Amino acid sequence: MATLSSFSSHPNPNPDPSFISPMLQPYLEHQQQHRIQPDPPPEEESPYNAVSDAQVRDSPANDSSSTFPNPNPISHARPVPAPSPIKLLHVSFNQDYGCFASGTERGFRIYNCDPFREIFRRDFEGNGGVGSVEMLFRCNILAFVGGGDSPHYPLNKVMIWDDHQGRCIGELSFRSEVRGVRLRRDRIVVVLEQKIFVYNFADLKLLHQIETIANPKGLCAVSQIMGSFVLVCPGLQKGQVRVEHYASKRTKFIMAHDSRIACFTLSQDGNLLATASSKGTLVRIFNTHDGSLLQEVRRGADRAEIYSLAFSPTSQWLAVSSDKGTVHVFSLKATANVGIDQANSSSDSNPSGVTSSSSLSFIKGVLPKYFSSEWSVAQFRLPEGSQYIVAFGHQKNTVAILGLDGSFYQCKFDPATGGEMTQLEYHNFLKPEDAF
Repeated sequence: MATLSSFSSHPNPNPDPSFISPMLQPYLEHQQQHRIQPDPPPEEESPYNAVSDAQVRDSPANDSSSTFPNPNPISHARPVPAPSPIKLLHVSFNQDYGCFASGTERGFRIYNCDPFREIFRRDFEGNGGVGSVEMLFRCNILAFVGGGDSPHYPLNKVMIWDDHQGRCIGELSFRSEVRGVRLRRDRIVVVLEQKIFVYNFADLKLLHQIETIANPKGLCAVSQIMGSFVLVCPGLQKGQVRVEHYASKRTKFIMAHDSRIACFTLSQDGNLLATASSKGTLVRIFNTHDGSLLQEVRRGADRAEIYSLAFSPTSQWLAVSSDKGTVHVFSLKATANVGIDQANSSSDSNPSGVTSSSSLSFIKGVLPKYFSSEWSVAQFRLPEGSQYIVAFGHQKNTVAILGLDGSFYQCKFDPATGGEMTQLEYHNFLKPEDAF
């Protein structure tokens, strides 16, 4: 059960049902050098000033210190000792893969992917651990959960941070630790060990709660196209996923694997779902509307822990990262325009929708399934020992890779010849000399 600290403790002065909270105007923010939003500032007063101090929790801004150079340095100050190494607690891409956020034992940092540069950082004095940072595209609204040995916020709270004001403007409290947070422009989704809560972003009203099987990783995925809200989470059985179509008020259960679900992701429009089990050998792609299996691809023969899955913007490609230290890119036959009618007609003619690209597919059914599997088109090998997540870059046929060791890679693959990807750039974003 959540305890809400709402953005407003008074009746809404604007009863217009089309009213949008000032929080949800991500492209009307000021462009200071340290702001996330790059657009030019509006002429009028920022809408965030409409939220009064009495309507939000006490600001933690006084507990933070900017890491930007002091404009008035003291000429005779003592030499500053070299900072101790930064420990990363969390990395995640924003919704369109154009930026990424990192949570550290001292605070958080925001980076642009292409071109790579640090946009903003905030270090908290004292207990500054941030174990989870969720961006809302490129706007100044972020969601935090504390983490590390000295968490800045309780582990059972989600803090809604407005970096325009430099403080938290709302919070959601729970009886157990928060395992994950997902943001849309209109919704906040909070994942606990065995429950998921869906809130309206404008007023933090609880809209839906879902029971799940034990979900220590906080697995959850949401679509990002307005007007078509799709949410995927673990079901109540091992290997099962639950798909919520909020626009049509339908729930679909898919038995995706025999083993426990280890990772999944949605396409931007919510039409396609990719899943991997704890075995980590196969990845399956489903139609979320009718639950039909569209395609199955093979990462490898050995067991692996899948760290992340990502669709390309057109759903033509799927990228996979695992503890084997290799990122794979697969070609997808499922289209990005899968709809209910199209899915139903295709599933009638070909229930599985799977066609193999293996040169040994002519002996399918004679030899083990391994030999008729669809393998990745391109690969990129990483140093083992760290956890990596992957996304597709904004340039054509490029992949961005983030590591919990502070590494950022930009790679390019050739869709015609495949094989090893070409590394375009590398940065260690924890090193001061790599900060922009």
